[in-house]
Formats: sequence, structure tokens, C-alpha cells
Amino acid sequence: MTKEVKRQLNDGPKIRKEKEIVSKMIRIYCKKKHHQKVFCEECQDLNDYAIKRLSLCKFGEKKTACANCPIHCYKQDYRQKIKDVMRFSGPWMLLYHPIESIKHIPIPAKLRK
Repeated sequence: MTKEVKRQLNDGPKIRKEKEIVSKMIRIYCKKKHHQKVFCEECQDLNDYAIKRLSLCKFGEKKTACANCPIHCYKQDYRQKIKDVMRFSGPWMLLYHPIESIKHIPIPAKLRK
């Protein structure tokens, strides 16, 4: 028998905002790369996975940017997909969602204090 540990889902304001931002980035990626007005199957799968990972993040409201996180909770293939999405969509976020993109820019650890 396996013992299943139930974690409380994160749904605080910071996590909700992270979910919105990642969905917007995936939406931009899908629109520009796959020429879809709504998520294609691949992008919907990635979005669902990212939302699930954020909901289960062990750091909750104390979460840092994923790039600065000591734990990599994404499976390898999803990690590469989300990196591609963020690399592509980051510059577009400045055009489509300028305020959110500036707030979301990760601050390197050596500059934080």
C-alpha cells in the first residue's frame, strides 16, 4: 500500500497572479507560434501542468521566481517547454502586458537584499 500525502492547494494572491502570468505567456506563445486564437492541445496541456505545479508549490506565497527556485518541480520535458515559452513570450509581454512583465522580471540573488 502506498500512503498518499495530501497537500493543501495554494490559492493566495501571489500564486493566483503567477497563474495569470504563465497563462498569458502560454497564450501569446500559442497565438504567435501555433496561430491559434485559443489554446491548442499542446499548449492547453502545458498550461494545465503549469497551473497544477503552481497550486502544489511547496513554498506557497513565499515562492520566488521559478528560475531562482532551489527545487525543480517540473518534469524535464515540461521544463524545456516552459523555458521555450518564457524565452519567446517574455519580449512580447512588454508589448501586450507591460506592467505585469516589469513586475515579473526576476531579480538575481546577488542584487536582492
